[in-house]
Amino acid sequence: MDRFERVVAALKKKPGVTHRGKGFGSAGLKVKGKLFAFVSSRGQYVVKLPRDQVAELVGSGKGEFFDPGHGRLMKEWIAVTAPRADWVALARDAYRFVRKGV
Repeated sequence: MDRFERVVAALKKKPGVTHRGKGFGSAGLKVKGKLFAFVSSRGQYVVKLPRDQVAELVGSGKGEFFDPGHGRLMKEWIAVTAPRADWVALARDAYRFVRKGV
């Protein structure tokens, strides 16, 4: 089982979560129709988090602001680059953030 499959397994039974949707050209996890975690077409693990949390993670070297390919960095999306980052924990944070905003 790859890392993203472990994320899917950990969150697929949460209320409102689906795994069939696409976003930014990639399949990912959604809650109530809103994307919150996916692996990009470039193989980056990407999650949606509050701006402050993304900035903190970027500042600590754990990732970079996500660029979906048109040169505009997404301030609420992080492409995780730290090899030992806990993908499941980040997805849980993203789920709570996106679910709250829906």
